[in-house]
Amino acid sequence: MYYYVEIKRMENKNMGKTLIFGHKNPDTDSITSSIVMANLEKKLGNDAEACRLGNINKETEYVLNYLGIEAPRLIEDAEDGTEVILVDTSNPGESIPNLENVQIKKVIDHHRVALTTAYPLYFRTEPVGCTETVMYKLYKENGVEIDKTIATLMVSAIISDTLLFKSPTCTAEDEATAKELAKIAEIDIDKYGMDMLKAGTDLSSFSIEEILNLDAKQTSLKDKNSIIAQVNTASIDEVLKMKADLETGMKKIIAEKGLDLFMFVITDIVESNSKAIVLGNSASIAEKAYNEKIIDNVIELKGVVSRKKQIVPIMIENA
Repeated sequence: MYYYVEIKRMENKNMGKTLIFGHKNPDTDSITSSIVMANLEKKLGNDAEACRLGNINKETEYVLNYLGIEAPRLIEDAEDGTEVILVDTSNPGESIPNLENVQIKKVIDHHRVALTTAYPLYFRTEPVGCTETVMYKLYKENGVEIDKTIATLMVSAIISDTLLFKSPTCTAEDEATAKELAKIAEIDIDKYGMDMLKAGTDLSSFSIEEILNLDAKQTSLKDKNSIIAQVNTASIDEVLKMKADLETGMKKIIAEKGLDLFMFVITDIVESNSKAIVLGNSASIAEKAYNEKIIDNVIELKGVVSRKKQIVPIMIENA
């Protein structure tokens, strides 16, 4: 599926590299897509650099260490007029603060379209489980070889975003693409995938503030300002041992950002279930959305693993 949108034309003051980055609080898809897209641009003769808008998480660290490559350069913004490519998001709220002042060349994504613009650019989004599934097509369409490193980056992101094909966001196309990439990467997809996902569940080295921001997305539930954060684990009860400290941290963020709701989703990657700590004056939206009671600030989310498909749209519908 292709979308062509427009963005305000600006003079390109920076004649250097095109910067490529995903969303804030980057996950494995965001980081790998930046690297993979930068590689494709270079193969096509364009000067490009992968960047990131936050610290990498443990899961992504596992992937980069497995390949022996460095994380992309950390940036907070870009010089006005810089050419950029967005991957794994088109949401200005998840991007650099001066996004309206840079020149967006392309967007490659798998989420809803969230960008309002004023002149045409290349915008490609498809209803698949991972941006890298779209990237795979771009390599094929441009006749660019996918080497072992690029294949490993791609398949890692698909495993991450689909929870090893268990997420309802996973499509047949994601799974087929991942299996093709696993052959190129020369990995056992089940063993590598589970090792990678488990690596991402280690929260021991993070502060409470860091845990709450590892994968947090600010979302408008109609007129309600909210944050829906998510962490993966092999034991929900282990994470809930930090419940009092997590609640203190959530209340602080609610006050600082003027939130109506903060939903901290804890997802068991083995059992494919979740529980969420829900705070804020609009917490009752979660009860209405899932027909479950919030008990001591915690709600059961049976069979829920995907924020994009099973949480955000349902919460918006019931706000």
